[in-house]
Amino acid sequence: MKLVSALAALALALTGCSNGADTAPTAPTADTKPVAAKAAPTGQSWLDTVSKTAEGYRMGNPDAPVRLVEYGSRMCPTCGSFGREAYEPLKKYVETGKVSFEFRDFLVHGAMDLPASLVGQCGGAAPFFPILEQMYQNQASYLDWVNKLSPAEKQGLESGTTPPMQAIQVMARAMGMVDFVKQRGIPEAKAQACLADKATVDALTKVTQDASNNGTVSGTPTFLINDKPVPQAVSWGQIEPALKAAGA
Repeated sequence: MKLVSALAALALALTGCSNGADTAPTAPTADTKPVAAKAAPTGQSWLDTVSKTAEGYRMGNPDAPVRLVEYGSRMCPTCGSFGREAYEPLKKYVETGKVSFEFRDFLVHGAMDLPASLVGQCGGAAPFFPILEQMYQNQASYLDWVNKLSPAEKQGLESGTTPPMQAIQVMARAMGMVDFVKQRGIPEAKAQACLADKATVDALTKVTQDASNNGTVSGTPTFLINDKPVPQAVSWGQIEPALKAAGA
């Protein structure tokens, strides 16, 4: 992946990252019959049932009849607003076993999204959703990362002379990403190794390119329910009726 100018990407983040829609999604033509709840295995909770998928991480009953997928960016203010508003009420649906929730990191701002995505996936399945949720709760603390660059770092990123993997380290330091995940149980050495993981960079890039090229995603957040897009939805007030219409 060719890294974009960090400062150009920042401008995108601050002006919004969704597809610009602010109206309600197209209503389903008919509601699906409500599905039955399914209890988690004895002694377990569907909220703690998290697994890696081909494109992201999924929380909840792996056989849930209602499957919600979000393509999101951890640096996207619109995604952050959704996360802060929606994740708590969404978990109540996941607890029933009717709904699963999968988050797919989408690099809508190119390289600028990589530090948060890399450390956000660093701990694997168990801490994935708590870290995602806490990143959105604390999003305002790292969106001004450019102001924390040294003049030399800023020049290197603007000119493209900083090698790509080193640029990720520079941005991560300015964003405070290593300290953020250290406070949540991920050792510094592990976080640094994740930031240098070219294979994960390539995997994140592929998810982004595939969803862009096939027309699934044109902005973040983008939502799918049972593999069908929820048009123009960017808020919980738009997603919850769509979940209910699908039988949740």
